Amino acid sequence: MWKWEAEGEAKAVIVMVHGAMEHHRRYGWLIEKWRLSGFHVIMGDLPGQGMTTRSRRGHIDSFDEYIFEVKDWIQAAYKFELPVFLLGHSMGGLISIRLLQEERLKLAGVILSSPCLGLIKRHSKILDMLSLGLNMIVPSLRMNSGLTVDMATRNQDVRDADLNDTLYVTKVSIRWYRELIAAIKLGFEELEKIQNVPLLVMQGGEDLIVNKKTVNDWFNFAPFSEKRFKEWPKCYHEIFNEPEREEVFEYAKDFVNSQLKAIGYIV
Repeated sequence: MWKWEAEGEAKAVIVMVHGAMEHHRRYGWLIEKWRLSGFHVIMGDLPGQGMTTRSRRGHIDSFDEYIFEVKDWIQAAYKFELPVFLLGHSMGGLISIRLLQEERLKLAGVILSSPCLGLIKRHSKILDMLSLGLNMIVPSLRMNSGLTVDMATRNQDVRDADLNDTLYVTKVSIRWYRELIAAIKLGFEELEKIQNVPLLVMQGGEDLIVNKKTVNDWFNFAPFSEKRFKEWPKCYHEIFNEPEREEVFEYAKDFVNSQLKAIGYIV
């Protein structure tokens, strides 16, 4: 876990959760934008990803490992004694959803960026059945993820950096895949358990990884008393890396500031 303190007096804390395959270093631009805008930022690498050594790269025994990890980050954010916002991208968005279903946290708001609530590229039914068997026998067996950097963003600078990124995970285990699919299912089935907090969902309109229809369906069913949905028409999956990312960030910041005004932290 790492902490970046705001430039000047801080208004709130942003806890960020990265997606599958990646790590916190890919968020340098976004971390700096929040910091310069008056926010502390807390972020880490999820188990089996980035610089973590607690489990094999691309492997987890249970999706709960992610939930417990992010809960620790939020507990660390409380120590600043400021409002706390949770921002989850892709699988980080799914982790955030599952966390809100399993825990009751003191959060001023939640931002989900292209949350992983359904994959565009699913394996065939035969391979799905095969993975169920392999999950019992060799759960740590790893396979190619089938994802490429070109599918994530149109930003060529980010693509070039990812191609030379030794921390980027390219293979995932059978258990990881089965746990992801199970978590997506629970994200829908246990919606009635979810904590009611102000919610912003932002989705790439040209997402090649996450199925935007299932994201929209989840949002429509989600029983939040205050929620916003914003689709960015030209954007691929990583909306905070896209050419439009300045505009995407400003929209997210506006959501955060509006919640701070509502609770009296900004006048």
